[in-house]
Amino acid sequence: MIVVADTSPLNYLIRLGHPDVLREIYGRVLVPRAVLIELQHPEAPPEVSAWATAPPAWLEAMQVQQLDESLAAELGAGEREAISLALEVHADVLLIDERAGRREAEARHIEVAGTLAVLLQASLRGYFDLPETMKRLRQFGFRASRPIEALMLARYEQAKKVKP
Repeated sequence: MIVVADTSPLNYLIRLGHPDVLREIYGRVLVPRAVLIELQHPEAPPEVSAWATAPPAWLEAMQVQQLDESLAAELGAGEREAISLALEVHADVLLIDERAGRREAEARHIEVAGTLAVLLQASLRGYFDLPETMKRLRQFGFRASRPIEALMLARYEQAKKVKP
């Protein structure tokens, strides 16, 4: 499976103390250089910047060969490069949270998943409790609509009922 990540999901997973769930779920994750630069921004939380300075081996930084110039100007450098990289490598999924970026990716037929989808998968594998982790996530400024949060919690509860 080929997975490309934008800044936001990495940022939140690092702040939650669970970036390694990406390795457990996807194996290897590709990021464009702009994402690593954004994670090391002077205003980034220290733990995020430190992690991005010496990323784990399962995170592979790649140079985008052809930036998609038709992407909306409102997107940040990380989003633009992440979408362009996903197109270049024919990614199976792009990890991205921002609504505008998701729309641009979906318009290009790229499968998207956000931080909440990653947290759902990780919680179903037993890494942590989803409701508690979502509460912590909001403390870091993460915003998702209440219907999306409710949907993720409903999926979590349903999957827990099905598990033996």
